[in-house]
Amino acid sequence: MSEAEQRRESLVAVYREAAECTLCPLAQTRTKVVFGAGNADADLMFIGEAPGAEEDRRGLPFVGRAGGLLNELLAEIGLDRDSVFIANTLMCRPPGNRDPQPVELESCRPYLLEKVRLIEPKVISTLGNFATKLITGDQTGITKVRGRPQVHRLGERTVRVFPILHPAAALRTPKLRETMSEDFAALSRLLGEPAPDQGPPPEDPPPRRSEPDSRSDRDQLDIFAP
Repeated sequence: MSEAEQRRESLVAVYREAAECTLCPLAQTRTKVVFGAGNADADLMFIGEAPGAEEDRRGLPFVGRAGGLLNELLAEIGLDRDSVFIANTLMCRPPGNRDPQPVELESCRPYLLEKVRLIEPKVISTLGNFATKLITGDQTGITKVRGRPQVHRLGERTVRVFPILHPAAALRTPKLRETMSEDFAALSRLLGEPAPDQGPPPEDPPPRRSEPDSRSDRDQLDIFAP
């Protein structure tokens, strides 16, 4: 088994844990955990805010209108959903699509960092204001930082972070569609650069995760493309 295949198998194991997570109150209101989907060995990973109603129903990220626009933007730079990995800061839908709460973000954070560690992306593109502020730790608004690459340490991995407007913004304001195309073109160029130096591994112990049980949603295990 190759190193990439081993990481994919580990990602599937993390998915099985996450599918049974009860660390925060969202476990009581969700339909399905939206773990993320795409290529488990992707150079590019997208991180949005939280699942919406359709994502909660299907257990997959970005499957509504915003997801359709994301697919179009990926096609413009010669990529598709099977060549990237798409996730969110939260894996469960907040009721009424309200903003994520601190306990929810802290509960999902270990899973998000584990996804980053196992997928080993060169670039993480944050989609929208909320995800960008959370991942970068900077409260500067998305309109000021969009399209500007940064370098950040996320858990055990150093990555280039490339903030982009959320596709929903272009659906609300069509004139932003051209802006997003420009940023995706810049994102494509960034993918051609070497990955950042990883440096020494962190000394902190791995974060605690919820205990898994024997149940799993096997129908979703094909969401991680080989």
